[in-house]
Amino acid sequence: MRTLYIIIFFGLLSLSSGLLSSCDNTKPDEVKAVQAATPTTLPDTAQSIILASAEQAPDAVASVPSINLNADAATILARPQVPILCYHQIRDWRDSDSKQAKDYIVQTAQFREQMQMLADSGYHTILPDQLLAYLTTGAPLPEKPIMLTFDDTNLDQYTNALPELEKHNFKAVFFVMTVSLNRPRYMTREQVKDLSDKGHAIGSHTWDHHNVKKYQGSDWETQVAKPKRVLEEITGQPVTYFAYPFGLWNKEAIPELKKHGITAAFQLAAKRDEQDPLFTIRRIIASGYWSPTRLYKNLEGSFD
Repeated sequence: MRTLYIIIFFGLLSLSSGLLSSCDNTKPDEVKAVQAATPTTLPDTAQSIILASAEQAPDAVASVPSINLNADAATILARPQVPILCYHQIRDWRDSDSKQAKDYIVQTAQFREQMQMLADSGYHTILPDQLLAYLTTGAPLPEKPIMLTFDDTNLDQYTNALPELEKHNFKAVFFVMTVSLNRPRYMTREQVKDLSDKGHAIGSHTWDHHNVKKYQGSDWETQVAKPKRVLEEITGQPVTYFAYPFGLWNKEAIPELKKHGITAAFQLAAKRDEQDPLFTIRRIIASGYWSPTRLYKNLEGSFD
């Protein structure tokens, strides 16, 4: 029944190898731009269904974080930002990896040390529903909250990162690029389903990682609507969170994302939009060059 209420709620809110470009292939000017650096209205019908459901099954509804998508932007922007890390590949460096690529590749032992540091330092992972409840209603978060996110569907996120997450009972968000599913070096549909079943959040990272700022016409169906449907079919859960390829966004994208059932979107380090901060939530790339100590210092000073 809990799943049904969630589906009703969000429903109402309504390769080629050359195309498999990952974030480590970002053009230099885009990397420089990234590193330099109004919520959807809840229909009255949705509100009445939620209230009716609460009367019929209060325990089930109470476990769902309360999110007020009518919260004004000023309220959201006034709340201290939660540090959100963005990971890509979790594997050992190869001789063929460029200096720039290594920014996006955290070696396995290094990732293990980073997760241990977070656990030892008292950090607690949160998921997007908790973040939105905090931003829109002031709902409490655990002490030293942090969000861990993974982009691009790389297989090593499942084989190398997942065991370390499980060791510390950490939960993460996996933003899936659907064109890559079942292809060599990428996750399978079954692995994405397994992540969801284990309590991790699954979000969309488009079909084939094209820059959102260049979308026109049917691109919104191909890159946003269809991947969302595919991921919902795989997980059996609503998919309402989106990560911009390369972290790049523009104002024109936000109404399109809302139209296609997205309730929040994640960029990288650029300034948040003053009208739609939920669609420009900031993240920081976990660099392959960072030691656990460096990561800790960056987290403590992030978004100050």
